[in-house]
Amino acid sequence: MGTGEYDYPKSNFEQQPHKVAIPPPQPFIKSLKSTVKETFFPDDPLRQFKNQPPSRKFVLGVQYFFPIFDWGSRYNLSFFKSDIIAGITIASLAIPQGISYAKLANLPPILGLYSSFIPPLVYAMMGSSKDLAVGTVAVASLLIGSMLGAVVNANEDPKLYLQLAFMATFFAGVFQASLGIFRLGFIVDFLSHATIVGFMGGAATVVCLQQLKGILGLEHFTHGTDLVSVLRSVFTQTHEWRWESAVLGICFLFYLLVARFVSTKRPKLFWISAMAPLTSVILGSVLVYLTHAEKHGVQVIGELKKGLNPITIMDLSFGSQYLSTAIKTGIVTGVIALAEGIAVGRSFAMFKNYNIDGNKEMIAFGMMNIAGSCTSCYLTTGPFSRSAVNFNAGCKTAVSNIVMAIAVMITLLFLTPLFHYTPLVVLSSIIISAMLGLINYEEAIHLWNLDKFDFVVCMSAYFGVVFGSVEIGLVIAVALSLLRILLFVARPKTFALGHIPDSSIYRSIDQYQNVKTVPGILILQIDAPIYFANAGYLRERISRWVDEEEDRLKTAGEDSLQYVILALSAVGNIDTSGITMMGEVKKVMERRGLKLVLANPGGEVIKKMNKAKLIEVIGQEWIYLTVGEAVGACNFMLHTYKNVEKSGSSGSSLGKETQSDSNV
Repeated sequence: MGTGEYDYPKSNFEQQPHKVAIPPPQPFIKSLKSTVKETFFPDDPLRQFKNQPPSRKFVLGVQYFFPIFDWGSRYNLSFFKSDIIAGITIASLAIPQGISYAKLANLPPILGLYSSFIPPLVYAMMGSSKDLAVGTVAVASLLIGSMLGAVVNANEDPKLYLQLAFMATFFAGVFQASLGIFRLGFIVDFLSHATIVGFMGGAATVVCLQQLKGILGLEHFTHGTDLVSVLRSVFTQTHEWRWESAVLGICFLFYLLVARFVSTKRPKLFWISAMAPLTSVILGSVLVYLTHAEKHGVQVIGELKKGLNPITIMDLSFGSQYLSTAIKTGIVTGVIALAEGIAVGRSFAMFKNYNIDGNKEMIAFGMMNIAGSCTSCYLTTGPFSRSAVNFNAGCKTAVSNIVMAIAVMITLLFLTPLFHYTPLVVLSSIIISAMLGLINYEEAIHLWNLDKFDFVVCMSAYFGVVFGSVEIGLVIAVALSLLRILLFVARPKTFALGHIPDSSIYRSIDQYQNVKTVPGILILQIDAPIYFANAGYLRERISRWVDEEEDRLKTAGEDSLQYVILALSAVGNIDTSGITMMGEVKKVMERRGLKLVLANPGGEVIKKMNKAKLIEVIGQEWIYLTVGEAVGACNFMLHTYKNVEKSGSSGSSLGKETQSDSNV
């Protein structure tokens, strides 16, 4: 990268350069309407209602909130054959998982089956994903258990605990539906990919550790979720360990992991992994029944209530002294459930090349949880494991959820007594097997190689959950994600540009090693909008760039700096603080004997500069359409100034140079 051999672009700089146009003024209401639309309605959901008769608008409105009336008219027997196979397959996974996750939330096991009956029916009518399989999830179950368990003991006051679980589910549903109705889905986007990877991995680790209670057959166990509390509880009760339970648990865990490994290596054999949990439950129940293992320390589920979901709308006590706990639990678990469900839905939609509406999904999730809270269900969403099985089983529409719900209904009506002898250790093995898939160490390695800060966010979330609590890990992860956003806004990138030989292109001197700096000119590009949060930083950073460039030129014995060009092509917007900063930079440059030049300001930027009279301060003649034109004009003035100097002309000050340029 040199300066002595700089080749000036061949242009006629004496000709009038292109002027930067100022957009025509727009009414405030129109501008505000445009901003609101881009913020809350980026997908323009009302487009389909334009120029439609009232009857058609009504039909479209019903189809918007209930997509089943849209795709249902195109449903055929071929789709049904695929959906019934997928529905039965995911039901075989939903039944044991539902029972397991309910135990994880310190709730009666039957609630896991209830939650796999009503919510899937609601989602089938209102959801926009073809592949999402609705049900309970381990992370949300753990959150409910830890957050509610901190104020109410599920064993000492099970009725109150159950009421709080239903209330938390209700508030989660209200929160989720509100986000969708008011088009606030972008809030969930603040949970970055790195945050979710770390949080899910940490929660999965904690869930696995919690299952040591079932594997070892312990009756008394810590209510804490952190690693230290769990290990202390395990190793201070070595005399309580049940070897029968441990052997049974390890065997079933090995079987489940082998089944998943086979399905991973041979995708066509997905049904082996899908059927493995139910097979484990059946085998475990038969083994316990034949050997009477429950009399030898192997704990079993016991009696499950027969019949469909009882109505629990009267259990929603909004005057409870624990109302704030229920609201907090609902919001936290609701956000996590939304993030997981929408991410899973979008992932599978991408594979099948269709789109899902995030806001409609939020409304669907919210309504199914509101309905669930009134019918003995706790929080549900679209878990990855169940949805992956649904996808691999060849589902075509959300009818697979209806088939699953019918299968669960049949189980509730006729088959619940068969689960009496199901050992808890099998449920623990099922949970551990499912959770190991959420510890995505490969993605953590990828984050390390790609972005170290994202890796730090991921690991902070992970260790926050593992060594603190689920809530602490979530708070740390979100705080670090917000910190990164603030760093992007408050500390935007600025870099020097140079000229690529044999072209009129100017690019970063750090990115392109063959670029040449322009003698006497410093070209800086600002790579972000200029707001109050970064205006002060940019002012200081520009001054430091000038200091560093002048020191470099002095050391190299080259011509002194004369012009500073700010390339504003990446500055999409600017506020009043930014306008003030630009005026201050102009004054600083003048005091240092330098001329400030602007290149390619965007429409919003030049419009606000015009309103603030900043164009008059900088000078219209020092604002150019491209960096090339700005450099050409500066070079023309530098050469003109040198020629005048050689001819013996007096008046070599920069101020006279500026005046002469204004007359060109």
